[in-house]
Amino acid sequence: MVYFSKLATAVAAACLASSVIAHPGEHHDHAAVKREIVARNQMASAAKRSIDSCSNSLKHRELNARSIARREETLHSIRKARGITSKPQKYRRDLATLEVYEAVNRNETGAVNYAIGSSDTTIFSANTSCILTPEVTDGPYYVTGELIRKNVTEGQAGIPLYLEIQYLDINTCLGVPSLYVDIWNCNATGVYSGINETGNVAEGGWDSTYLRGIQSTDDDGVVSFETIFPGHYEGRATHTHLLVHDNVTVLANNTMQDGSVTHIGQLFWPETLRSAVEATYPYNTNTQAVTTNAEDTWSIVQAEDDYNPFPEFVYLGETIEDGLLAWIQVGVNVTADYSDDSYYGVAAILQADGGHQQSDNVGGGSGGGGGAPSGTGSFPTGAVPSGAAASAV
Repeated sequence: MVYFSKLATAVAAACLASSVIAHPGEHHDHAAVKREIVARNQMASAAKRSIDSCSNSLKHRELNARSIARREETLHSIRKARGITSKPQKYRRDLATLEVYEAVNRNETGAVNYAIGSSDTTIFSANTSCILTPEVTDGPYYVTGELIRKNVTEGQAGIPLYLEIQYLDINTCLGVPSLYVDIWNCNATGVYSGINETGNVAEGGWDSTYLRGIQSTDDDGVVSFETIFPGHYEGRATHTHLLVHDNVTVLANNTMQDGSVTHIGQLFWPETLRSAVEATYPYNTNTQAVTTNAEDTWSIVQAEDDYNPFPEFVYLGETIEDGLLAWIQVGVNVTADYSDDSYYGVAAILQADGGHQQSDNVGGGSGGGGGAPSGTGSFPTGAVPSGAAASAV
């Protein structure tokens, strides 16, 4: 069992005792956040016990075998498509400098010399034990009405990130098909698309759509996105947002609506990886203060071994500029619905005529819920991604 260090505990306690600083709109009462952290940890512990009971089943082992083969094939396919022939960098973290989960080396880059057609199960068997991510606030700047698409980069500069998420039923340890997964994160300089207000002025304003999109899980519960490694902004550790919908209605314009909210979560990234990324352009032009994982408001490293919000990853080539392949498994309760939860907040809605602010509060802890803008009586109808031609939709 991994324990929270005294230093990290002190830092997290200080965060909870002070005002939360982040993008405008992400305002949380520190006492309420503390209660939510306790509840989150209890839920994660119960879910972990449930998933442990089925993790040795034959069907789950077969699913993991398919996952290993898929990740291996994905790596080789990406390298071939991008013309990467160099061997991956022999990179290992300095374990002595890392805290809690980061003490587990999740960088699998140096495990083997990759070549097209090579076969290795060691690297791609990592994170196949139904490790859970916590259910936390969707944060500010969640936008509904985004397009169903795999590549969300829209030309944003940054380290290419090929991210695979596999959703498993915590009661069966099997993949959950037909979930619709929203992904969003800020760009390399800490700015979210779809929002245009003080503290977050996106190029394209409310109409911008970069680094946002939706994918549906396959029969093994897998979605994958082509995005970039997120930048940072003051008050939160570097993270990627995920929100899962079930029983949705897919519209003819390649968007979705309705359905339940089955899971709200965030993925986090080790400090050494973040530092390596942010030594590159344009991350190194970001002047906002860095918040470490240990300092994050939501105490992401506090739940010991009941959940793990850090994906496994490999470098695609010799240097980090070649990009990353990352993967994680997320256990979900398929009967859950967070649509009416106070931590499900909608900042804006993307419609055919562009983006529209949902309310004066951009979400992330003050209530919200989905649906149409107040008083309009219409649902999201989608829009052409910012910077894309109409024929691309």
